[in-house]
Amino acid sequence: MHDLAKPAAKTSKEMRVGRTATAANDVVDGARSRHRCAIRVIVETNHIEGAVHMQVITIGIDLAKNVFQVHGVDANDKVVFNKPLRRSQVLPFFAELAPCLIGMEACASAHYWARELKKLGHNVRLMPAKDVMAYVKRGKNDAIDAAACCEAVRRPTVRTVPVKTVDQQARLMQHRVRDLMIRQRTQSINALRSHMAELGIVAAQGYEGLKELLAIVADMSDARLPEDARASLSALVAQIASCQAEIGAIEKRLLAQHRKNADSKRLETIPSVGVIGASAIVATVPEASIFKTGRDFAAWIGIVPREDSTGGKQRLGPISKQGDQYLRRILIVGALAVLRQARAHPEKYPWVTQLLARKPAKVVAVAIANKTARIAWAVLTKKESYRVQTNAVA
Repeated sequence: MHDLAKPAAKTSKEMRVGRTATAANDVVDGARSRHRCAIRVIVETNHIEGAVHMQVITIGIDLAKNVFQVHGVDANDKVVFNKPLRRSQVLPFFAELAPCLIGMEACASAHYWARELKKLGHNVRLMPAKDVMAYVKRGKNDAIDAAACCEAVRRPTVRTVPVKTVDQQARLMQHRVRDLMIRQRTQSINALRSHMAELGIVAAQGYEGLKELLAIVADMSDARLPEDARASLSALVAQIASCQAEIGAIEKRLLAQHRKNADSKRLETIPSVGVIGASAIVATVPEASIFKTGRDFAAWIGIVPREDSTGGKQRLGPISKQGDQYLRRILIVGALAVLRQARAHPEKYPWVTQLLARKPAKVVAVAIANKTARIAWAVLTKKESYRVQTNAVA
């Protein structure tokens, strides 16, 4: 009876079958449950990522050649992502996002990326690099710069740069290339003069002196130049001629564009503004109404005094030299031309003559450039030509 109360012992065959069934359950059912769990986790993760991307409202981009850094935050100012992107990944990444506010520094290639991102429906703002620098917390790397752009673009007091079109950049590119060619021509002329001075051959300054040196290099019978020196200097002469030809071709295109542009022709009526200056202003500032006053336009060019005031005491120093250096140089060079005319004909420029009586010539030239910038803003905003004031007073 005692033996009958005990459970029957399993045979070895039954034990093997039981273990096999258990193993089968562990392998099949267990793996299936884990697989289903994995599927559920992946689906939920993708759903969360989609929700995160939908929550991004502001993005800062640190531009580069190949590797870009993006920093995005949600409505609660929580960081959603701060990661690098390859150049080929930038547009596909933003194409998957809902329209949001994007901030980046107005640096190289910024206008191109702004145009491309605007096509995707985003609100893109370009900011001066100096304004963004104020929001860099500590250190210097791509992630910190992207976070600074994201922080600065949301501030209402941070200035923005209008996005240029392709045609505007193409017109402005002509001025940049012309300026580069002029510098290269000057470098070649200085090199020619210095090399020939080493052999005791010098000439007067200016174009007439340069023609004498070019004639010496071209004269094969001139024994003052060794054969090797003549071969080297001939390369410089060829470079000078090439630069001069390119400069002339660019200036012809600028003149043709100037004649077709009404704003550019109005600017030419201003004293000290020529064809190059007028076309440069129109190419750089296609819409002058973005500046509230003429002083704002002059300050943007950097020809207003730098202020260092405190405690109710106003201290004005030299000009700020901020903004567009190319425009500033063109306006000051034109002002120097007006200065020469004022010295030759003081009755035509009473205001300039009175300034020259109490200020240095270069200070007067900057004052003329400042006044010219304000007049240019008025001409562009009012769409009127400049009218000469015969009874001008200081």
